[in-house]
Amino acid sequence: MSETQLEQLARNLIQRAMSAGATAADVVIREAEEFSATIRMGKTESLKEAASKALGLRIFLGTRSASSYSQDFSRSSLDRLVERTLSMARVTSEDPAAGLPEAQQLGRYEGDLQLYSPDVAKLSTEERMEWARRAEDAAFAADPRIRNSEGASFEASAGSKTYANSLGFMGSYQSSYCGLSVVPVAVNGSQGGMQRDYWYTVARSATALESPESVGRKAAQRAVRRLGARKVATCRVPVIFDSETARSLIGHIFEAVRGDAIYRGASFLAGKLGQRVAGENITALDDGVRPGGFGSRPFDDEGIPASITPVIRKGVLENYLLNAYTARKLNLKTTGNAARGVAGPPAVGAKNFYLEPGQYTAEEMLRSVKAGLYVTELIGFGVNIVTGDYSRGAAGMWIENGELAYPVEEVTIAGSLPEMLNHIALIGSDLEFRSALASPSLLIEGLTVAGV
Repeated sequence: MSETQLEQLARNLIQRAMSAGATAADVVIREAEEFSATIRMGKTESLKEAASKALGLRIFLGTRSASSYSQDFSRSSLDRLVERTLSMARVTSEDPAAGLPEAQQLGRYEGDLQLYSPDVAKLSTEERMEWARRAEDAAFAADPRIRNSEGASFEASAGSKTYANSLGFMGSYQSSYCGLSVVPVAVNGSQGGMQRDYWYTVARSATALESPESVGRKAAQRAVRRLGARKVATCRVPVIFDSETARSLIGHIFEAVRGDAIYRGASFLAGKLGQRVAGENITALDDGVRPGGFGSRPFDDEGIPASITPVIRKGVLENYLLNAYTARKLNLKTTGNAARGVAGPPAVGAKNFYLEPGQYTAEEMLRSVKAGLYVTELIGFGVNIVTGDYSRGAAGMWIENGELAYPVEEVTIAGSLPEMLNHIALIGSDLEFRSALASPSLLIEGLTVAGV
């Protein structure tokens, strides 16, 4: 369906809901074409091509609300959807925080966010599979110790999204995505030890992807350098998180500043607005207008225009991230972070949440460490956002006298997020946006590495 048809469908559905007795309503509609293929050992292991469409309806009866969704856009199905959602709203509890945003808050960012590229849809099935095949071939060719593979995958999607509400807001936009990844397995000759690792590239446009050969070679290099990994004695040392693993730390900070965690008191950052919560070298932003960003969009899933929200500036917590509901719970203003699938009410999602880069190269960060751990993989989920306690399994490389000495595995990194935020000694210059969360490499002092 064209954007005009989707917008007309949304408008009609809201009119039906209001005519049936709703005091307010909104609709989100998604249409997409999706592709995924995996090549393993040169053979096709999986292939999926699918077209999908779905819409979600949210209805308010005063301070009562309910939502439901459908993949059937026929008139009879949508009539039943309205009736069913109204019936559910009548029996839900009243919630004074429920409701649409204020009408004067609605709007859209008018700049070019570069969310859609037609070259993604133009790639043929054969071309997409060939990208995966070339990446796996390059991994095998990069080093004779690459003896096996968990596969190379190519994914792509292109579609549109429409949002409308009974306050008069109507908006649509297109987006595209493609990604290539490969997971080679290295074997340590006669010793028989095996290690796996990966690399990937993602973009809004096929032309912006790294070449399959470079992805395959880097994945192979990462797998081979893990051969012969060992444990280390328990110690308290500086730890460097590469940009991939540092991204998970930024994810924990995002979880801690989400409005739902704050109003429930389930975050170590609750009640800390205006206070210093990190070192002065830390600035974290949530940028909804970054061109090509994976969290960029002209408006959020409640019709609030995209913007940049400073979360932590020079160590001081300036804002929580909010949708309309959590903003009302906290008596604050929404930051335009409503994120919604077609089912259920909006949650709080990241736009492009990232830590500002520093000036240090990876080599300079390594040279500053006499003995420590360079982390390339984190394992498990041992993070308590309520208390800030941090404990995760890890693998990487041991640092001796400023150089990578040997691979390390089966260790645990322990600390606390409040202390970690205040002990980031160096920030790398290698910030890359590979998802809606991003971070440069980070050197954090004084973490416990538990091994043998």
